[in-house]
Amino acid sequence: MDEQVLLLHGFNKSSRDMQTLFTYLEQHGFHCRSLDLSFTYHEFGQSFFLVEEVLSEMVSHKKTPIHLVGHSTGGLLIRKVLQETQWMDSIGHCVQIATPNRGSRLAHVAGKIAGYTECYRTLRSLNATYIEQLNLPDITSYSIGAIAGTRNHLWLGKLIQGANDGRVELDSVYYPGLSDFIALPYGHKEIHHQKEVAELTARFLQTGHF
Repeated sequence: MDEQVLLLHGFNKSSRDMQTLFTYLEQHGFHCRSLDLSFTYHEFGQSFFLVEEVLSEMVSHKKTPIHLVGHSTGGLLIRKVLQETQWMDSIGHCVQIATPNRGSRLAHVAGKIAGYTECYRTLRSLNATYIEQLNLPDITSYSIGAIAGTRNHLWLGKLIQGANDGRVELDSVYYPGLSDFIALPYGHKEIHHQKEVAELTARFLQTGHF
C-alpha cells in the first residue's frame, strides 16, 4: 500500500492529538501527515488555505489518493475542503470522528458568554447557524464515513440533551450524505485514541465502508 493520509485535529489541540491514529495507520501501510491548525482563535475555515498548500505538496510528491481523517472540528474542515479544493481528483476516502456536522450545542451556550467566542473564534464557527451559512453540501461524490461517540462522562455533556459524547450530540454527527456511520461507546476526548476507532478508520480508507 502506498496511499497518503492527511490528519486534521480538533479544537484547541495540535497534531500531537492525532498521534494514535498516525502510528496505527503508518503501521498498516499508509503514509501519514498531521497538521497543526489554528483551531482556537480563528474560524475553522481559515485553515483551509493551509490544507490546500499541503495537498499541493502531497499531490506533487505522489500520485496516489490522499485520504482525509479529522477529529471533531477537523472533520468539519474536511467538508469545506471537499467543497472548495482544486485537488478534487486527488482526494480518496474521508473519515470524520466525533464531528459536529450540525453544529454544537455547547458552542451555542459558549456564544452566550460575553466575549468568549470573540476570543475563541473556532467555537463561534461551530454554532449550527454559522455552519448552515457555509452551505456545505450533504451529498457529494466522495466516500465519507463518520464515527460518533455515545459516552457522556464529561461534565459539560450534562448541558446537552440526548445521546452525546460529552461534547457533541450524536444527532449532530450524522447527516444523509455519509457513506457509512457508526456509533461507539467512547467520549469526545478519548474516541480518536481507541484501537477500535483506528481499525475502523483504516478499514474505511481501504474499502469505503466500516
